[in-house]
Amino acid sequence: QVQLVESGGGSVQAGGSLRLSCSASGDPSSRNSMGWFRQAPGKEREGVAAVPWLGTIIYAESLKGRFTISKDNAKNILYLQMNNLKPEDTAMYYCAAARALVVGLEARQYDYWGRGTQVTVSS
Repeated sequence: QVQLVESGGGSVQAGGSLRLSCSASGDPSSRNSMGWFRQAPGKEREGVAAVPWLGTIIYAESLKGRFTISKDNAKNILYLQMNNLKPEDTAMYYCAAARALVVGLEARQYDYWGRGTQVTVSS
């Protein structure tokens, strides 16, 4: 089993920044790859960024340049640095983990999910 706990969400004005954290615990072999997703009210969950065990970091094309994903393997924490936030970034942000060594940004590729942390950006 894997446990994922997100933190760092909040309310900011447009142009501001937030750093989300995801603390991971449990079977290391079940969380080889990790990623961030988000879901806005009335919309489908979408992939934001991922750190595959094999391969390079992946970003949603529309978020490149503003969001940065990183991972501290010693602390088992996944981060998402979000800069120049826009009202359309308002969503619940979820951390996800996968047993697979290669993943993309499709939710079905991930096996474990956190409960999410809310990000609200006002104009």
